[in-house]
Amino acid sequence: MPTFSTLINLFLTFFKVGAVSFGGGYGMLSLLRETVVSANWLTDSEFLNFVAVSESTPGPVAINMATFIGSSQAGVLGSMFATFGVVMPSFIIILIIVALVNNLIKYAGVQGFLRGVRPCAIGLIVATAITMFLSTIVGFVNFETTLSVDYKGIIILAIIALIGYIYKRIKGKKISPILLIVISAGLGILAYSPLIFK
Repeated sequence: MPTFSTLINLFLTFFKVGAVSFGGGYGMLSLLRETVVSANWLTDSEFLNFVAVSESTPGPVAINMATFIGSSQAGVLGSMFATFGVVMPSFIIILIIVALVNNLIKYAGVQGFLRGVRPCAIGLIVATAITMFLSTIVGFVNFETTLSVDYKGIIILAIIALIGYIYKRIKGKKISPILLIVISAGLGILAYSPLIFK
């Protein structure tokens, strides 16, 4: 049974992440990674696994991440407190906007704020993608680590990109992300199964 202080810590941690994250779930990943890794809740490798699972399950990635991380730290109650914490800031802010201001987007100050936040959100998403790529494919965590290129991962990435390209050329539209996840999971099982490749 998790302690009350552990549950409150999870709630407050995810509340802070939810309160200062712009750009949706992907924009939140960078801050979330820094928070949970520095708190020694997860290693970089475990965090990447959680991201993969969150992407493969229905729902917003930020909420899925909060649920999984909370569960890993304090079971079902931990997942509830973490999820509630990450959702609350957005809920409160949207509730205030809806209750107090009509047609808020028309104000020049609001438009300026959104224009200023967009580049930051894009930068956070790109930084997270680069960090995940370097950590997963190249094995780079920091300058003290020895690089170990994951050739199987590179091949899977190339196959998925090729499938997406060919499908778009033939059908004229993008392939379903769900189908790509299923194909990628199948390729991962084939490539990394100890029974097939030792």
